[in-house]
Amino acid sequence: MSDKEWVKRYLCSALRRKERWGKCMIRKMEEKDISDVLQIWLETNIKAHSFIDKEYWTGNYEMVKQILPEAEVYVYEDEKNVRIAGFIGINDQYIEGLFVKETVQSNGIGKRLLDHAKRGKTELHLGVYQKNVRAVRFYLRENFLIQAEEIDEDTGEKEYIMRWENET
Repeated sequence: MSDKEWVKRYLCSALRRKERWGKCMIRKMEEKDISDVLQIWLETNIKAHSFIDKEYWTGNYEMVKQILPEAEVYVYEDEKNVRIAGFIGINDQYIEGLFVKETVQSNGIGKRLLDHAKRGKTELHLGVYQKNVRAVRFYLRENFLIQAEEIDEDTGEKEYIMRWENET
């Protein structure tokens, strides 16, 4: 068994133990997924960004709902129970967002989604709030480098602009 197969089997078995998940896969988002994806987006943003007023996220919900179908979004799904555990949104070489349900975080789902996004790319960019220390650590661990520090105009919060470059 290759390392890749072992990791996939391990991650899926960890999910099955935690929430009775079946076989897992990453696939392109479909229209039927939008409600689940939006729920993960809202809940995860509110939890991960407690330093931003909850109304900011709820106020942007409808706008995200409108633009989501136009985006390149991949979901991490349990094939057996058809439950979405997380998703990643990409626009060219920019990661618009990476979200994993709170109940299954720290099981490698974010890494698998990010690795999926890296395939075939020479570089990727993203913005992450400086106060979201867990996410900053994750991206640094995944070989993203901080390129700049900016202030997000909508929230007034500092964010890091990060970049990953394919070294192969």
